[in-house]
Amino acid sequence: MGSIIAFLIILSVLILVHELGHFWLARKFGIKIEEFGLGYPPRIWGKKVGETIYSLNWLPFGGFVKMLGEDSGEQIADKRELKRAFFKQKKRVRVVVLTAGVIMNFLLGVGLFAAIYTKIGIPEKVDYLVVIGIAEDSPAEKAGMQLEDKIIGVEGMEWPGKERLTEEFVGFVKDHRGEEVKLSLSDGQQVVVMPRSEAETPEGEGALGVSITSVDLVDYPYWQRPFRGIWVGLKEALAWGREIVTSLGKTFYRLFRGEVPKDVAGPVGIYEISKGVVEEGFLAVLQFVAILSINLSILNLLPIPALDGGRLFFIAIESVTRRRVKPELEQMFHLLGIALIIGLMVLVTINDIRRLVG
Repeated sequence: MGSIIAFLIILSVLILVHELGHFWLARKFGIKIEEFGLGYPPRIWGKKVGETIYSLNWLPFGGFVKMLGEDSGEQIADKRELKRAFFKQKKRVRVVVLTAGVIMNFLLGVGLFAAIYTKIGIPEKVDYLVVIGIAEDSPAEKAGMQLEDKIIGVEGMEWPGKERLTEEFVGFVKDHRGEEVKLSLSDGQQVVVMPRSEAETPEGEGALGVSITSVDLVDYPYWQRPFRGIWVGLKEALAWGREIVTSLGKTFYRLFRGEVPKDVAGPVGIYEISKGVVEEGFLAVLQFVAILSINLSILNLLPIPALDGGRLFFIAIESVTRRRVKPELEQMFHLLGIALIIGLMVLVTINDIRRLVG
């Protein structure tokens, strides 16, 4: 039950942040908000405050902001109300309102990554090597090396700068296969290892059987960390964005070939992942929410009818043709988009269940 509650809270936060973006910007430009809903109807509860109904709905996988005149074919008799309709706004206003949710999700991702790095430290290139993996029965394991050991020197090797440290170390080890190599650690210990010959080295491992990195978490003063954290959080969000875009491209390619990608998770799969993440602790949950938020922002920019990107696509057509797409045609495309999304969700959910049962 706790996992289900955590999953629903995570989902609700992402949706709430997204819809608040639309809500705030629409209100700022004077567009009338008829309903702000968390989840999709049928409605569980609703209360009208001012001119807006705030509702909680049965289907938890979504949310919405219903703006007056969101459908350009909507008939509005009151002229004063007509001025506040979404479809009567300038193109730039409609674009800003539609992209507000995407921007809010992206900023949430940046903010959460920034909070994580403010807490644990700022990842930076350092002038030592950190052990992040040790292969079983490897020279490193036999010599007693431990995870998180920091190598600060090698006897007989001129210690290079940060940029070439990993390459120089790997090259030195390869040049001294079968010989004793003395490593100096940050705790004052020295470890003697003997790199394996090329013939003795298992595929996928190095001569020492150790994974290393020259990036570590640096403990800056607490007053500096939030500012550095924001910068690192932005870079992390952009990196995840690139990764998600690449993955989406591969996914759509496989879908066009008639395949349902096995590594794509729907609600059931995300719930299973969230269970494991919750067990790992609060920081893991923050990272998971940040990644999902970046993912949601990118998905909503796709030019698929019914999504924000689909509505932006019709505004782009309007800019090029100098005329609005017929309301009936746009509405038909949005309905097709909803059907497509539901169909994909069903396929992915079936795939999730099959994978879990298997």
